[in-house]
Amino acid sequence: MKQGDVVYEHLREDIVEMRLAPGSVLNEVELTERLSVSRTPLREAIQRLAREGLVHTTHGRGTTVAEISLDDVVKLVQMREALEPYAARLCARRSNRSVFEGLRVELEQCRNDLYAGAVEDKYEGYYELITRFDDALAEGADNHYLAAALLELRGHLYRLRRLARRRPDRMVATTDEHLAICNAICEGDEVLAVQAASVHIHNSFRNILAALMENVVGPGLLGPLPPTVTDQLDQVDDG
Repeated sequence: MKQGDVVYEHLREDIVEMRLAPGSVLNEVELTERLSVSRTPLREAIQRLAREGLVHTTHGRGTTVAEISLDDVVKLVQMREALEPYAARLCARRSNRSVFEGLRVELEQCRNDLYAGAVEDKYEGYYELITRFDDALAEGADNHYLAAALLELRGHLYRLRRLARRRPDRMVATTDEHLAICNAICEGDEVLAVQAASVHIHNSFRNILAALMENVVGPGLLGPLPPTVTDQLDQVDDG
């Protein structure tokens, strides 16, 4: 793997895992020293992150980790609504769905662990399982254009998911939702797979929005929600 790829993976993980918080400045000198690389692979990595929208470079301020705004959350949800349900449909349409059969067993075990209250030591395992589910959804659709779009979207979504990592009730609910998608795919039911994916996206949006207001903005500090956010909430409630 080239140095630029290594630096990209390292920085991307730091951003997604919130070790580099939104608004953090990426100092080239500090990063080249910490990562033991020259500026060329670092700049290559930053360019890739910029194309994904995970960092922004502005004159006079340098490169910063992208902020998380409510309007961005809405646009990400709209993108998910366009991509993920259709990916689930394509996965259900394929004749070989053995990967999802295996994931169904793992999701059932994860759900049982969470319902039993074994939460604190299950978070990392949960996120690893959901990542593999996302990988299977992208690969199972068997469409490299769709897979590329999902990959670009995922970095942003994983950052948002980390906001909700200390909500055990949501962990249980989202495991059930992933299991519903998985069951529909395993049964080859395209319509149910689309419906289950849509339900998960809607519920995830409400949870992420609540976490964003509580953890990033702070309760009572947000003021009126932008029209795009209230419109999206109305659509979720109507659904």
